[in-house]
Amino acid sequence: MNLKKRLDIFDRLAAAIPEPTTELHYTSTFELLIAVVLSAQATDKGVNKATAKLFPVANTPGDILAMGETGLKEYIKTIGLFNSKATHIITLCRQLLDKHAGEVPQTREELEALAGVGRKTANVILNTAFGRHTIAVDTHIFRVANRTGIAPGKNVLEVERKLDKWVPKQHKKDAHHLLILHGRYTCIARKPRCESCVIEDLCEYEHKTGHHDDDTAKGATSRFIE
Repeated sequence: MNLKKRLDIFDRLAAAIPEPTTELHYTSTFELLIAVVLSAQATDKGVNKATAKLFPVANTPGDILAMGETGLKEYIKTIGLFNSKATHIITLCRQLLDKHAGEVPQTREELEALAGVGRKTANVILNTAFGRHTIAVDTHIFRVANRTGIAPGKNVLEVERKLDKWVPKQHKKDAHHLLILHGRYTCIARKPRCESCVIEDLCEYEHKTGHHDDDTAKGATSRFIE
């Protein structure tokens, strides 16, 4: 796939999705961080249901730390892996208070040093909260990048590096959410909705009828990265 075709793809996605943003609900950078940590191997819808009850009660590092691990679990127990996530979040809150005056840091190194925060979560925060041109590769983006031919790769880090290299500069900031939303609602895993896809004629997917059961993400290493 050449640069001209990639530009056309992102131009069309940007026109079709005029306000690309996360579907997680939050009102502060800290709330976003907690929501993203909770979203690993969970749906945004499920996370939003839990945080709708949690955040009105506790939405600062101090509030959640005071709640304790047991108290926090009561609010997030409907989310997958809630036990380990509660442990991570309590530690994360303590780290923010001890090392960052309760504020979410703005560098990758500092973010990745927080409990429960890996490369993907750091990329989401850097992009969504701080406007950096980072692309967090989740299963949707991994699938879309491989299936369309935009940035094929054997693992998420390879796909991330190719996207960083090949996404047109003017679309770098929004590429993350454009690809996630396209993968979530159109280029879905089992039967992509090619008939309603705005980039169908540009896409290099070999089975555009939608009859082929293709989930490219099955081949990903580290399928879910924190």
